[in-house]
Amino acid sequence: MDYLKGLNPPQREAVEHTEGPLMIIAGAGSGKTRVLTYRVAHLIYQKGIDPFNILSLTFTNKAAQEMKHRIERIVGLEARNTWMGTFHSTFAKILRVEADKLGYPSNFTIYDSDDSKSLIRTIVKEMKLDDKVYKQGTVLARISGAKNRLISWETYLQDPHIKADDETAMKPKMGEIYSTYQKRLFKASAMDFDDLLFNTNVLFRDHLDVLNKYQQRFKYVMVDEFQDTNLSQYLITKKLAAVHQNICVVGDDAQSIYAFRGADIQNILNFEKDYPDLHVVKLEQNYRSTKNIVQAANSIIAKNKAQLKKDVWTQNDDGDAIELIKASSDNEEGRIVATTIFEEKNNKKLLNSDFAVLYRTNSQSRSIEEALRKMNVTYKIVGGLSFYQRKEIKDLMAYMRLVVNPNDEEAFKRIINFPKRGIGDTTVEKILVAAYEHDIEIQEVLNNASSFLTGRAVSTVEDFNTMIRSFRMEVERKDAYDASTFIAKQSGLLRELYQDKTIEGLNRYENVQELLNAIKEYVDNPENEDKSLGSFLQEIALLTDNDRDKDTTDAVTLMTIHSSKGLEFRYVFVVGMEEDLFPSQMMMQSREDLEEERRLFYVACTRAMDKLYLSYALTRYRYGRLLNCEPSRFLEEVDPACIKVNKRMGSSLPSSSFAQELREGRNGFIGLKKPAVRPGVTAKVHTPSPDFKPSNTNHLQAGMKVEHQKFGYGLVEKIEIEGANKKAVIQFDNFGEKTLLLSFAKLHIIG
Repeated sequence: MDYLKGLNPPQREAVEHTEGPLMIIAGAGSGKTRVLTYRVAHLIYQKGIDPFNILSLTFTNKAAQEMKHRIERIVGLEARNTWMGTFHSTFAKILRVEADKLGYPSNFTIYDSDDSKSLIRTIVKEMKLDDKVYKQGTVLARISGAKNRLISWETYLQDPHIKADDETAMKPKMGEIYSTYQKRLFKASAMDFDDLLFNTNVLFRDHLDVLNKYQQRFKYVMVDEFQDTNLSQYLITKKLAAVHQNICVVGDDAQSIYAFRGADIQNILNFEKDYPDLHVVKLEQNYRSTKNIVQAANSIIAKNKAQLKKDVWTQNDDGDAIELIKASSDNEEGRIVATTIFEEKNNKKLLNSDFAVLYRTNSQSRSIEEALRKMNVTYKIVGGLSFYQRKEIKDLMAYMRLVVNPNDEEAFKRIINFPKRGIGDTTVEKILVAAYEHDIEIQEVLNNASSFLTGRAVSTVEDFNTMIRSFRMEVERKDAYDASTFIAKQSGLLRELYQDKTIEGLNRYENVQELLNAIKEYVDNPENEDKSLGSFLQEIALLTDNDRDKDTTDAVTLMTIHSSKGLEFRYVFVVGMEEDLFPSQMMMQSREDLEEERRLFYVACTRAMDKLYLSYALTRYRYGRLLNCEPSRFLEEVDPACIKVNKRMGSSLPSSSFAQELREGRNGFIGLKKPAVRPGVTAKVHTPSPDFKPSNTNHLQAGMKVEHQKFGYGLVEKIEIEGANKKAVIQFDNFGEKTLLLSFAKLHIIG
């Protein structure tokens, strides 16, 4: 079988170079999934490598399953023996086997973010702290960041720099919360998502025999989306590959957009320093997009200084020019986008699913949604409430979790009185306090309820405990489907939902039935050797957002740019191309921040196959106020040869032709009239002075000199106040007169 026949020369080189460290720089749309698939197949089919000795790490289970099925078509059922999955699922599998080395049972629970936030909320309440200061999301993000940098709670408490940071942030108790959080997780026999990586590092650090076992097993290690790895992930893979050195990393530094999750672009930029004999292959031919889109994307990313150089190109047609849409408001932007989708779909016989609307923040979807609804265009929002986050699903899953792991505190609190069985909050608190004070497990308190409780609470708690123990007996002798069906019926949960005859109640009942269907599908799948309820719960806990999206409805996709990574659509709209929105005003503090935003723009543009639209509004409601907007600096960076202006103008826009504006803007700003500048002065982008720091503008007055990050030096001509808004009219040396909203403008007052 000549499966290599369809590969281009660099792709073939990447597949056939199997020994030693290899880095594959894969440009957008360059066929990296195909290369990864064929590389594993080549190792098995041509090199005779045992599939059990191959570890392939991805960022979604969906990608892993797709690759495994493709490999299976080449090498047969042997493909199923490769270790292939996400970082979290793969190392959760190892931790199940080695859990006792860390003091955990093999059936430990994996907490999702809701479970973690609930536990943090409980801890903050117990410590009598202000939950507005110690917001559960903020605390969890801080703990997550520490774990991704391999900072344990012990180190956190002892580090003076971390302590100083927390005190500056007015959150001095953060370390104490982290400490209590980890102790409670351990007591509940639970790990959160970050623990799966953190504890794998601890396992390999403290148990060299275990590390050696897996080093010998994984003779070939492959990592996809390497630019998205954090320190914890990088150290694990580096340790595993240390013996055989057959490590292959695949990625594109131009698509590194997850710094806020802890991803470190330096992992890919500095990979050669760790492996001096590294072989590098560049996949530069784009098979996805038109020449216009590829050329535009190249012109954008070329502005970044920190990057691995590559020349992405395509043999595809030139395609349509990128269309620039200028709207008077965010509502009009939505109307123009919806109208364009409706017309293109009908004129070219396209599906709704051929279109995607991408935005920087979730809040931008409102105006797009309203406009699509008015046009009767079906749409779906990716990143909304997932199936497994619905209350009724989490309720039944909590029953299953407590049956499998009797120490699961969050599951226990969720279902001990649901459906209602007369066990109040006071009784629940007594049970938890008894467990903490006597340093025993919740299960032990339940087994000896009469020793810790009084009155009617004793019998109701004993009845609950008897029910859970009967469920446990069923789980031990039945597969996941039969056990979960038994639990759903005998717990009273199905009956509770069935009795609610409202539309919402019927939907909740149907959702639970759908969960049971999913469990049946899991049990019937021949690829799942372990049919137990515990195995099913682990798989569900490790699903990523992309894995959960099984909606097959023909719909326009609305999503954030971050969520779009790895996807492609024929027609893509990138909306909200305005300064302080994209790039975000939160990402203006350093060159690194700005370059991450530019990579995000690059990712957005390279999702498009046939046609790309960029849109901006002159006014937009943000934070409850109507703000004047200026077009994003990123629009200036797109090669003008690739752009044309959309002729659909709103009624409130000036009547001058867009084409004329575009011609005039060739040397200035695309799609805009040239800025008003003083005669003989050429407008150019300003480089802020080294000591630039935004000043407090509360007392800004006419006659003061200021510096702006983009417009440079200027003189304040007057201050205007409109309601709660305070504006400054400033005459800039190189950019003429500008009116800036002081609550957002970053100005350095010179004098």
